[in-house]
Amino acid sequence: MTGAGTWSLGESDYNRISEHLTELLRESDARSAMVVDRTGQLLANAGEALSFDATVFASLTAADFSANDQLAKMIGEPEFASLFHQGKKESMYLADVGRRLILVVLFDQRTTVGLVRLRVKQTVEDLSKLVVEMFNRPPTDKDAAKGGLLEGADDEIDKLFGD
Repeated sequence: MTGAGTWSLGESDYNRISEHLTELLRESDARSAMVVDRTGQLLANAGEALSFDATVFASLTAADFSANDQLAKMIGEPEFASLFHQGKKESMYLADVGRRLILVVLFDQRTTVGLVRLRVKQTVEDLSKLVVEMFNRPPTDKDAAKGGLLEGADDEIDKLFGD
């Protein structure tokens, strides 16, 4: 279930995702959490302020997950549902959410990978339900109106710069 597809992230979706991230951080004692789509777009984040460019990080996270999907196939696995990268002081745990999104959790020695992994499991289940809702939702009238407005923009630009 990969691919861009047609979907929109509304304000209520963003708020629900943010609530799940905040709860995950509270329960796991991790530093930061974010949700990234498979194209590398940062959708939401929570927790401590990041000391790096979150947009670049989101893009690299998606590339990392994609590369690991290929590695999984090479060894006969359909996919890796989660990835763990451990550093001396900082670590990150990445988890697939509905084959559409990636949950990223950054943590340090204040917690353990076991606790993070345990709490991520419930968050992935909750976010997966939300993803199904988001991707199965029909376009709203507001979305259609935006398309109609843009369709007329070319004509207006031609009028401004035409003979």
